[in-house]
Amino acid sequence: MEHISSDTAHALHGVAATRTLETAAASGLPAHCLMQRAGAASARLALALAPHARHIWIACGSGNNGGDGLEAAALLHQWGRNVSVTWLGQPGSAPADARAAWQRAVAAGVVFAPGPPADLGPRDLCIDALLGIGLSAACARPPGPALRALLDQLHTSAAALLAVDIPSGLDADTGQYAPGFAPDSPRAGPCHTLSLLTLKPGLFTAQGRDACGSVWFDDLGCGAQAPAPTAQLGIDGRKPHAGTRGAARHASHKGSFGDVAVIGGEGLAARGMGMTGAAFLAAGAAVFGGAGRVMVALLDEGLTLAPPWPELMLRRIDALRLPDLTVVCGCGGGEAVRAVLPGVLAQAARLVLDADGLNAIAGDSALAAALRARASAGQATVLTPHPLEAARLLQTTTTQVQADRLAAAQTLADRHLCTVVLKGSGSVTATPGRRTIINPTGNARLATAGTGDVLAGLIGARLAQGLAPHHAASDAVYTHGAAADRWPTHLALTASALATTLQ
Repeated sequence: MEHISSDTAHALHGVAATRTLETAAASGLPAHCLMQRAGAASARLALALAPHARHIWIACGSGNNGGDGLEAAALLHQWGRNVSVTWLGQPGSAPADARAAWQRAVAAGVVFAPGPPADLGPRDLCIDALLGIGLSAACARPPGPALRALLDQLHTSAAALLAVDIPSGLDADTGQYAPGFAPDSPRAGPCHTLSLLTLKPGLFTAQGRDACGSVWFDDLGCGAQAPAPTAQLGIDGRKPHAGTRGAARHASHKGSFGDVAVIGGEGLAARGMGMTGAAFLAAGAAVFGGAGRVMVALLDEGLTLAPPWPELMLRRIDALRLPDLTVVCGCGGGEAVRAVLPGVLAQAARLVLDADGLNAIAGDSALAAALRARASAGQATVLTPHPLEAARLLQTTTTQVQADRLAAAQTLADRHLCTVVLKGSGSVTATPGRRTIINPTGNARLATAGTGDVLAGLIGARLAQGLAPHHAASDAVYTHGAAADRWPTHLALTASALATTLQ
């Protein structure tokens, strides 16, 4: 059994691949063996998480996830723990494996009860074995009264919560709750998830990160049979790129680390909305992210602002040699960015397109065609939409984007022939022909103005340093989130302060 952290890359498998593995593994094992292994893994983790629990209450559904819980109950009872079970199934209609698990639980002397103990408290443990991975958010019915009551008791209990395979109601492929299954408020007690056979994408993106809490994994002895991954958690099995110069050759010079030009920052004159700070934040991130030289071309050339960091060099847009540069375009660009985009798309050797640059593409088919043409010209491109910007590009809604974040990111990447970072909880990096990556780092401190501009600048620095777009994007997303994870809890995170901590 393994505790999943952000330090190591992990293969992710969707429901279809997991079912394929489950069928293949079960065919080579004695009857009920796989469920017994799942129950044993759940029981071992329950003891590790709550070694001094007075009560362990297990809510079991009528299917095989409930069978896993029943197997765990039988073992915990045999090990001398005070365990009780609420089972929604019936022996006559239960699947064969679950029925055998119920028989073992009854033979072991497990107590069956209609609900949790009345005095279940913070030292105790609840186990959610109600539904497992069989539920799809797209077609699930709302829970009936009996299931709804158990879900409410699991969510509102002060005891720690362990979900067997996946929190009930969460779609294992997308990380979205099915209608009617999402809890009304965050749990008071800690939550944990034990993923069985495979790690699923939905554990790590969208609502999954909050629902699952700390994630544990047990392959039940079947890891060698796992099919090709659906996606990947973490950065391609590599350590993050070192943006600092400690390992570089002594004979390096500033040109060795690439030139970044940030084009953005519409001034007040255009619409009465000054957004020059966004361009400076992206440029600062490129500096602290290790680029050799960083230039800023503001979209209001009448401005004579002093850059917040003296390392930044102001340039007119017509003075930039775009074919020699990594360009970060769109940060705070407003409406003014539309006028410069045709030249940027045609000439920039490497391009990170963010914010208003993306909105311009979404509303102009000619610009979208010019974006796609960059691939055949060998020009590297990374798009960095948040869900609303992605919805505009896909001509859909934010709700539909969030309903399947991996699919939305991959569709954008395939449509525009480039790398896409769909930002959010569990940011998704997608590139045509490459395995999708879900980022394991970051937290709610990043939900503040300007952090997206910082990410765009850091991706630009990674591209300028020679990383391929897929690696540059996933690496920068990881580093950006890790900086927020290291942030002192007593200090507010601001985008400008975040930029200075990047490496």
